[in-house]
Amino acid sequence: MTPLLGHDAAVAAFRESVDSGRLHHAWLISGAEGIGKALFADKAALRVLANAAGPAVETPGLDVPDEHRIARLSSAGSHPDLMRLQRLPKDNSGELARSINVDQVRSLQRLFSTTLALPWRVVVIDSIDDLERSAANALLKNLEEPPPNSLFLLVSHSPERLLPTIRSRCRQLRLLRLGHAAMTSAVRAALPDAGGSEVSELAEIGEGSPGRALAFRGLEIGALEKSLEDIARKGDPTNARRSALAQALSLKSAQARYEAFLARTPSMIASVAKQRRGPALAEALRLWERAHDLAGSATRLSLDPQSVVFELAGMLAALAPQKAPG
Repeated sequence: MTPLLGHDAAVAAFRESVDSGRLHHAWLISGAEGIGKALFADKAALRVLANAAGPAVETPGLDVPDEHRIARLSSAGSHPDLMRLQRLPKDNSGELARSINVDQVRSLQRLFSTTLALPWRVVVIDSIDDLERSAANALLKNLEEPPPNSLFLLVSHSPERLLPTIRSRCRQLRLLRLGHAAMTSAVRAALPDAGGSEVSELAEIGEGSPGRALAFRGLEIGALEKSLEDIARKGDPTNARRSALAQALSLKSAQARYEAFLARTPSMIASVAKQRRGPALAEALRLWERAHDLAGSATRLSLDPQSVVFELAGMLAALAPQKAPG
């Protein structure tokens, strides 16, 4: 059973709604990527289904024992009243489609048109950000006129980009980034064979997101961090450091480390900004804003990795203390 760590307030809010008998029909579960939103949705779905079908689960939180009959149905993928929508593989390569299409959403009608096998129907969509426009409009009809005893759990990384009409029909539940203790526990639970130093390093660079931390494993992030720290501390007057970094991270085999670089550079600039005051703080914040925008759009816009790394590393170099002339 995968533990859900660090989201006690969100769990309590959902449990209060369930236990009161006034469960809202649609929940928008939002927050940063990799912090456990999908896990929360899956556990919430299972808890609602298990309590409704019986025997009721008396333990705190959202966990349902593995031996519960509803848990066994769910793990076997054979629960008749539970449906999960997500991007599907395009072909045998395993590459995922760009979006959740309208036909997937329309397939919900098969679920709602049959007689309930058990007391509740639950739909988990991970993530609703991936719905194409026609699929979002099709889903909206279900949210506006929800079938009886139906629950929608919608995972979102960017709720502000959703149709306002979808947001307005959901109870919003925002999950926060995990604190250090919860991050350490989450990484250790996911990597029981990892050494203490690796767990600590991943927990630190994950910045409150276990999914992000685990994605960095095996990428020699410590060495990458040192390169970035050197540029931010010493500058790069000859462009040698950032040129070497740009060349190394632009290789096709370095795609994962390039993505880690995109994630870490704005965070490192933000860390430096926290230590500054006055004009130095204003300059660091200006650099952070530029770095955040560039890093966020680099992959989406298929920008040239070598140019992106060189420019972002230049922003780090601009943080270095300036030596007095002469």
